[in-house]
Amino acid sequence: MSLSPLTPPAKPSGPLSGLSRFIGGFRWAFMPLGLLALIAVGVHAAADTLDDRLLSLVDMADATFDRLVGAYSFSEGLVDLISLERRTFIARVLALSWELSVDLVLALPALGYRESRASPEAEPWRKYLAQDTRPTWRQLFLRSLRKPTTVRWTRPLATAGVVLAGACAVARLLQGSVYLSWRELLGERAADAAARGLALGALVGILVTLGWRAVLRNLQHADTASQENVHNRLQALSYGLVGSALAVPLAIAAVLDASPLLSFLR
Repeated sequence: MSLSPLTPPAKPSGPLSGLSRFIGGFRWAFMPLGLLALIAVGVHAAADTLDDRLLSLVDMADATFDRLVGAYSFSEGLVDLISLERRTFIARVLALSWELSVDLVLALPALGYRESRASPEAEPWRKYLAQDTRPTWRQLFLRSLRKPTTVRWTRPLATAGVVLAGACAVARLLQGSVYLSWRELLGERAADAAARGLALGALVGILVTLGWRAVLRNLQHADTASQENVHNRLQALSYGLVGSALAVPLAIAAVLDASPLLSFLR
């Protein structure tokens, strides 16, 4: 019977390997920032789709106000108090406030992302070190089923929606840049095909490298917060309810209006 070695295998040598290890040493910094940026881009893309809806709500509120004050002679002068420019400004302020609030709810936890150590099977010598005790995907999912809370279900799902919108926004930007810069060189059809292919590759790459990590991080954060702050059914429903009420509608808008997946294929 052969014994597993207690020392790690020799690392590959060469300038590229050294550069890769050097850059990899900064994953603790750029991975959380990458997750935060992806979520923030998705939230911004979703908020952009709500500007017109918010303006419609402000117009409805203004019309109701005009009807109320116009019904009496002493308040007739208040009719048309809020101009179209002011209503537009109010709608933009509401959209920006909503966007920043959801950034705090969904993007800020991404800064707590940390890489896990390699498994003991891959590096047997690590069994002599303290191991990462954070729950796995399966454990978190089972806990969400057995002890459901508002944040355990809404925060990861909302994160998935805005992450998809963020990946689509980056892919659309790449598609447009490649098409415009390659159109004269390759022709419209070839440039369009190349732009769509690169955009799809970017979309898949972002979701594979960053997307699932962002969802996992918010699931971990929601699980930890629930473990520490939820002790009864009322708290399970009420804890984080305001943040979830802000994040869920924006996530729905992100999926329905800011994630044109089929546009990369047509």
